[in-house]
Amino acid sequence: MGWRPLPNRAASDPRPVGDSLDRVAASLGVPKATTLTTVFTAWTTLVGESLASHARPQSLSNGVLVVAVEEPAWATQLRWLESDLLGRLSDVAGPDAVRRIDVVVRPGSTG
Repeated sequence: MGWRPLPNRAASDPRPVGDSLDRVAASLGVPKATTLTTVFTAWTTLVGESLASHARPQSLSNGVLVVAVEEPAWATQLRWLESDLLGRLSDVAGPDAVRRIDVVVRPGSTG
């Protein structure tokens, strides 16, 4: 017997890989791929070139954006700007995509 296509059933239809990845990400507490892409690519626009050259987003999980900075002074700057940045992030990534920013000092992390 030769090859025959599967019967037309919605459950057997091919699905976009992004949909499957988004389901797996949600089960791990990670936002949709589009949210991650938006946050990480818009970072320089959101914080400005000067701060972006010293602070980089590292991860986003369960509404917590972890940002690595080179020196404690940049951590202080980010903490001071946190409420403003959360508003900007909400505008570009959607409400509750980022609810908190955790800043960690990791020398050489942004180079």
